[in-house]
Amino acid sequence: MPETAPGRHVQQEVQPDPRRWRALFFIALAQLMVVLDATIVNIALPSAQTDLHISDANRQWVITAYALAFGGLLLFGGRIADLWGRKRAFTIGLIGFAAASAIGGAAVNETMLLGARALQGAFGALLAPAALSLLTVTFTEARERAKAFGIYGAIAGGGSAVGLILGGFLTQVLDWRWTFFVNIPFAAIAVAGAVFVIREPAGARNGSGLDIPGVVLATLGLVSLVYGFTRAESDGWTAGATIGLFAAAVVLLVAFILVESKVRSPLLPLRVVTDRNRGGVYASLGLAIIAMFGLFLFLTYYLQVVRGYTPLQSGFAFLPMVVGMIIGSTQIGARLMTRVAPRVLMTPGFVVAAAGMLLLTQLKVDSSYAGLVLPAEILLGLGMGTAFMPAMSLATFGVEPRDAGVASAMVNTSQQVGGAIGTALLNTIAASAATAWQKAHLAEAATLGKAGFVNQVAVHGYATAIWWAVGILVVSALIAGVLVNARAQGGRVVSTSGDGEDSPAVPVMAH
Repeated sequence: MPETAPGRHVQQEVQPDPRRWRALFFIALAQLMVVLDATIVNIALPSAQTDLHISDANRQWVITAYALAFGGLLLFGGRIADLWGRKRAFTIGLIGFAAASAIGGAAVNETMLLGARALQGAFGALLAPAALSLLTVTFTEARERAKAFGIYGAIAGGGSAVGLILGGFLTQVLDWRWTFFVNIPFAAIAVAGAVFVIREPAGARNGSGLDIPGVVLATLGLVSLVYGFTRAESDGWTAGATIGLFAAAVVLLVAFILVESKVRSPLLPLRVVTDRNRGGVYASLGLAIIAMFGLFLFLTYYLQVVRGYTPLQSGFAFLPMVVGMIIGSTQIGARLMTRVAPRVLMTPGFVVAAAGMLLLTQLKVDSSYAGLVLPAEILLGLGMGTAFMPAMSLATFGVEPRDAGVASAMVNTSQQVGGAIGTALLNTIAASAATAWQKAHLAEAATLGKAGFVNQVAVHGYATAIWWAVGILVVSALIAGVLVNARAQGGRVVSTSGDGEDSPAVPVMAH
């Protein structure tokens, strides 16, 4: 980014929006709705499956339909937000998401439910990047930006766990359909905020055309990648369909990169991802999400199936992790972000999270929640919250306002694709380890009893997969430590460019 003098004259000419903190509430509410929807339906799935007579073979599509539409269309949604305006995209995304949720809650058969989930994913792909880019163009002063992204980072990191709590409560106390209907009041409040409170700065839109070949290649490539991991979970890594999907994903995404380097108005300007800091953030965040989503899955099964917790009890068992994320994000990350370099928060944050994950490798059938699971969750929450906040902020620092939507979409893409990959990859590792342990310890079946042996097999699988999650978080920490070289300077963050000069990482607002 071209060097500017002290970087303060922009802030003097462009006065901050006086309604920006109220706007943050509505932006955060919309983001919470999107993030928790990735997990809220998981706990409700057994009840929905029984009510709508969904087969075991098709039940995964309730999760996969959402992930495929969301992950596949995110870049498209980000660019649409840049073209139409973030406020308009935000409002349309909210209304569409609420309508899709109403259809899902009223579903009378499997087809209606799966269609609603795909629609939720499609409108979520428009809403999520619009929300993050609105935050980016609304908060430009370094300290305020740190606070705003602290709140946003806590929601992005903890929303999935909140979804488990809320899903358990709604399913147990009311009905599984309320895991869909609950989105309607969320969306209605956020739409009111968008209409009356949120303001998009003038001149921040991208007036260039839409890159149709890029849209097609990126969407098909990401869908092939996410679906490939889903098929690997069900069919195995060496199945023809799995290999074919991965091969198609590689070809399509390579073709996408080639197209983006040549077209006049690319869907994803390569300058957004080739920046050292943003590339490091996207990679480290995506890997961390792989580890976290796998853990949510294993802990949910461990608590409900092995320990016999109710859906509501298992949801509340995740609460310390959510609290840890909020403290790490708002009290550690946000307070230190303008004083220390982002990697000084990100690298130790991922290491602390890895330490929490390491504790969980000691999981046993009769492990104490207070003695093992609770301290592990606290470490995971504190570590992830501390790392997520500067990562979320840095991912959109330094981009031109016209690219804010697509840069935001890349953050969400790394999260959604990471979540889909994490669930499939770690579940496959756990299943393979469990099968191998079962064959090697058949003699113990009589001693442990049928139920005890089944639980022992499952927990061994979980612990093995969690070891992989530890390794993935360590790699996240290494990437953040090596690639992320932005540093704090005088209350603002600057990015060290390739030629050794410093350039401001505060987005310059158009007048």
